[in-house]
Amino acid sequence: MCLLWDEKGTYTVPPNVRRLSVDLSPWEHLSLGQMDEQYRDMIDFEYCDRVAKLSPDEELPNLDMMERRVFLERQSRFKSSAPPVENKPPNRCTSAETLNTHEGTSHSENQRQNHANSRKREIYPEFPSERASEENHDRRRDNHRSDRNAGSGSEVGSYKPVAEIIKEKNQMQRNPARVKPEGARAQVRVAEEGPSVKVSQIKNTFDVPKKTKERPPEVQTPPKKDMLRRVVRQSKFRHVFGQAVRNDACYDDIRVSRVTWDSSFCAVNPKFVAIIIDASGGGAFLVLPLQKSGRIDKSYPTVCGHTGPVLDIDWCPHNDHVIASGSEDCTVMVWQIPENGLETPLSQPVVVLEGHSKRVGIVAWHPNARNVLLSAGCDNQIVIWNVGTGEAMINLEDMHPDVIFSVSWSRNGSLLCTACKDKKVRVIDPRKKKVVAEKDKAHEGARPMRAIFLADGNIFTTGFSRMSERQLALWKTDNMDEPICVQEMDSSNGVLLPFYDPDTSVVYLCGKGDSSIRYFEITDEAPYVHYLSTFSTKEPQRGMGYMPKRGLDVNKCEIARFYKLHERKCEPIIMTVPRKSDLFQDDLYPDTSGPDPALEGEEWFAGKNGGPLLISLKDGYVSTKNRVLKVVKTNALETKPVTKAENTPTVQKKHVSPQPSVKMDRKMEDKLEVVLREFKSLRDRVILQDRRIARLEDQVSKVSM
Repeated sequence: MCLLWDEKGTYTVPPNVRRLSVDLSPWEHLSLGQMDEQYRDMIDFEYCDRVAKLSPDEELPNLDMMERRVFLERQSRFKSSAPPVENKPPNRCTSAETLNTHEGTSHSENQRQNHANSRKREIYPEFPSERASEENHDRRRDNHRSDRNAGSGSEVGSYKPVAEIIKEKNQMQRNPARVKPEGARAQVRVAEEGPSVKVSQIKNTFDVPKKTKERPPEVQTPPKKDMLRRVVRQSKFRHVFGQAVRNDACYDDIRVSRVTWDSSFCAVNPKFVAIIIDASGGGAFLVLPLQKSGRIDKSYPTVCGHTGPVLDIDWCPHNDHVIASGSEDCTVMVWQIPENGLETPLSQPVVVLEGHSKRVGIVAWHPNARNVLLSAGCDNQIVIWNVGTGEAMINLEDMHPDVIFSVSWSRNGSLLCTACKDKKVRVIDPRKKKVVAEKDKAHEGARPMRAIFLADGNIFTTGFSRMSERQLALWKTDNMDEPICVQEMDSSNGVLLPFYDPDTSVVYLCGKGDSSIRYFEITDEAPYVHYLSTFSTKEPQRGMGYMPKRGLDVNKCEIARFYKLHERKCEPIIMTVPRKSDLFQDDLYPDTSGPDPALEGEEWFAGKNGGPLLISLKDGYVSTKNRVLKVVKTNALETKPVTKAENTPTVQKKHVSPQPSVKMDRKMEDKLEVVLREFKSLRDRVILQDRRIARLEDQVSKVSM
């Protein structure tokens, strides 16, 4: 049993409704037993019997909604008058049976036939779709009789349920070889009136749509390079790998400082590596030439002028023999290291800078101006010194209400970026003593933050979230309301120390207590901070030193070198970009900051700015001895202050009129050159006399024999 198709579309019967009638063909002569056996589950014979005994004016009690609707349709059909029947002349294409009457048929017989049909519909009430299908069926039956009687060669119509039509169609599609063509077999007409309907349309209407086995149209795949470009970001630093040097190239048996201060405890330049160590009776740090690896003797000379533990050290970027140190004794000292390293303990600094009331935890040289040094202490103030005169030129007070965690110079040295314990990141113009921009709660965690300036003027910060997860963030100096990007890393407790390479825009993050170094590339494309890779070892790190770009080996494609501090050892780690060619790689080594300052200290304090003087690393960096000696002489040896009171007026005079000091320096250099010439001549004379004495002794020995 299936549904039929009519002009109005499909009519779906709810599954829980029991059918009250069955569409039977008039030529199906079925007995009551056959009907009962075949349709007992579909027809309610008791209901049909009750309806047959009722008159049209009566109403059946206890009807549900479906039965009541069918009953009302039957009642309205009985009350409506039958349409008049018109006698049309016979057509050549239609027989007398098509008109449902012969010429000899009387009007009473037509009434009896209509009454019988209506009585049949009364006994078997049906749905509107079934009634329409029955009318269509009567028309098809009359047409079938007329075509058969006329004997014409037109198509013979036959009635079939749609389910059988679809079933036969499916069998023909699945097994086309087994189905024999029937030449004169009639085509089944589903609907006589309205537009013709295809079997495929009926099938799509009744059947549940199935997934087709046909392959979708092939889409042209882009080339492999384009796909990789979309999935993986192209970068020449994606394959950077780190490698620790051999044990014989490490610095062993070093007692690294145990001070609870979040500092790197190590500073490196192309000539020396300095490490803060434990020392009894004060503070000290080691200064080792880079080539002096292996086991360091306990009696090796140290720099031991501080009376308290040393907290931070920093090499001068314009002189590889000058280093500054800050200590818990509230002083900053500047030291001059001999050419070949220390041979005896060094306890006399070149200059002592006194101006802090509490311990000094940060020292940082100006990147472009000579003799300009910054120091920050636990007294919440920043002091900028002129090392050549030993005077505090700028004192930034009342800007930080709490301890200062980090201070960083901008690329041209005109601005400062600070991170404070009050969770604020500030951008300060030190010469105007003005806060240019600030961000409250840059990182909401209570652990220390770090903030550094990037080459493009943006600020890179590391800190902790409210849930003590380590974070990194990128900020714009112009608008610090919202960060450019924020990334969460892990939940470790170690403070992240950022080391930035302005030439390649790569940031290396080293956490104190971690055993890994993570590196990121900063670009103008989202997410702006791109993770590259991680270098991991087994031992945790107590501190980290970072080599400037001019101290790297360009022949090995080395882009960074770290000096990792263990508990009793310093281990160099080399970061390399693998390249097959042995030629100089211009993309890895753009021009970098050189050792020559762009400005004098007096010019910077007067308000002048200047970018770094760049040098090429194509032939490698070679430091000259004469330049270093000249810088050291002009730095602070002549202007070493005896007392603070005596030095103040002389400093003011020199600051107001710097030309006499330059002339005096030139005179002293001329005198020094004269002394050196005389010393050289005396040394040559002594050598000649030694040789003469040796010859005379040989002659005397021969004569005596």
